[in-house]
Amino acid sequence: MRFNQSTQTCYYGCRKCCLFPGMKSTCIPVVLFLLMLPNADAYDPLDPTGNITIKWDIVSWTADGYVAAVTMSNFQMYRSIMNPGWTLGWQWAKKEVIWSMVGAQTTEQGDCSKFKGNVPHCSKKNPIVVDLLPGVPYNQQFSNCFKVGVMSAWGQDPTGSVTAFQVSVGLAGTSNKTVKLPKNFNLLGPGLGYTCGPAKVVPSTVYLTPDRRRKTQALMTWNVACTYSQYLASRNPSCCVSFSYFYNETITPCPACACGCQNKNNCVMSDSKQAHRKGINTPRKDNAPLLQCTHHMCPIRVHWHVKLNYKDYCRVKIAITNFNYRMNYTQ
Repeated sequence: MRFNQSTQTCYYGCRKCCLFPGMKSTCIPVVLFLLMLPNADAYDPLDPTGNITIKWDIVSWTADGYVAAVTMSNFQMYRSIMNPGWTLGWQWAKKEVIWSMVGAQTTEQGDCSKFKGNVPHCSKKNPIVVDLLPGVPYNQQFSNCFKVGVMSAWGQDPTGSVTAFQVSVGLAGTSNKTVKLPKNFNLLGPGLGYTCGPAKVVPSTVYLTPDRRRKTQALMTWNVACTYSQYLASRNPSCCVSFSYFYNETITPCPACACGCQNKNNCVMSDSKQAHRKGINTPRKDNAPLLQCTHHMCPIRVHWHVKLNYKDYCRVKIAITNFNYRMNYTQ
């Protein structure tokens, strides 16, 4: 499926046995009800094992710390991270600093006035890391980086679901016994919704040489798992469902303010010139929407129209409409 605000509507047609013996059409609203139940425990019923795993591999020790390859893998089946991309943060356990990075960068350097000679890339206790933009020099690129923070879902594009960067950490431990794991990880993808667990030491990652004849391994490895909850992302739903039948002219619309009406005073009328203003479609880092004015005020509307209803199966046309001027659902 591919649709955006300009084309606005994408249609699906399906022909599937969806009725239990002796049932009429009640199965469809029941399915819709189950899909719309809120989720407060960072758990997706359609993808119960899905998560984003952040893996730290220490590949070498330095005089005052280590060099680590950090790999982020999106193991979710359906949820991708779209433009403007991910933001990753954590808190150092001691007084660590980042001497240098390849494939990513921190958003702030911090106060480095106490350093003489070599100045760290970042001295903040809580660094915030983002991906690089296109056009960076070759010596700043790392494997699976240079994606502007966009990560595909594993179920859609496994090769595009991984991103990585390298970080050189100083004023840290220089052995497996003295290294302290970072804590309080947080991930924006690009808005709220992800909850990250604590870092856990796991068996060291094993690498194959390019000729695949020799195995090497990381000096130390730890993982962080981040899971998504729609309830954490927003107190209101992100879509609504309307319904119609072939034998009835009445359409059951989305309820008024189905997704909350907090954006009611900042919406755009469909015939307004503002909808064509330059830059109106630029996504924001906080993922705040710019919605078309509707009675339901939802970014997405899913309309189910039952075209045929036989004894053994029904045929349904599904129309998905995007009312968010700042989001193109290319995935």
